[in-house]
Amino acid sequence: MSSVSSTSSGKVLVTGFAPFDGAEVNPSWQAAELLAAEPPAGLDISAVQLSCVFGTALDELRTAVHAAGDDLRLVVCLGQAGGRTDLTVERVAINVDDARIPDNAGRQPVDEPVVPGGPAAYFSTLPIKACVAAARAAGVPASVSQTAGTFVCNHVFYGLAHLLATEHPRVRGGFVHVPYSPEQVAARHPAPPSLSVPDAVRGLGALLTAAARTTTDIREPGGATH
Repeated sequence: MSSVSSTSSGKVLVTGFAPFDGAEVNPSWQAAELLAAEPPAGLDISAVQLSCVFGTALDELRTAVHAAGDDLRLVVCLGQAGGRTDLTVERVAINVDDARIPDNAGRQPVDEPVVPGGPAAYFSTLPIKACVAAARAAGVPASVSQTAGTFVCNHVFYGLAHLLATEHPRVRGGFVHVPYSPEQVAARHPAPPSLSVPDAVRGLGALLTAAARTTTDIREPGGATH
């Protein structure tokens, strides 16, 4: 069972990424903007766009977290995961950058730590399974993911977790991937999976509400065999 708090949820920071790898849009940022413009009832959401650049994105994230002030209670970073079929709530961030492609500044770190000397990994402090259940209840497909990759998404997820653990222990945080939007795949054949931005926003709104108000995660299967 989940445990729900009736106290004020405080401020929520949502981030999304700028387009990358030649794309014209990034649905993670489109969704973040819409969530801030029309937040779910009871949530005070601000949105910040992060550069798809190693290092720079963490500087921007740190600035946004500090600017949010003492009322900040929750940070959820969003990223695009082309090829995935649903909203995927990430379980763990690992301390490695290993870029298959260059970032938007041409940087391509290989087998480098996100934070030198940092822990091997951090678990999300979101109630990940309650978040998945909330999105599904809103009619949007969602699942737990066991890997955030080793590109800028994992870089930001790990950097966020390290920042919160070392400087903002009262703030919870995590990472959610969204699929391509239909406009990104319309000209491809066969078209990869996609999810409309309005549908993503509906699911993310339910997910954020659950994350802000749930203090103990539900216990149900969400693992993977490979």
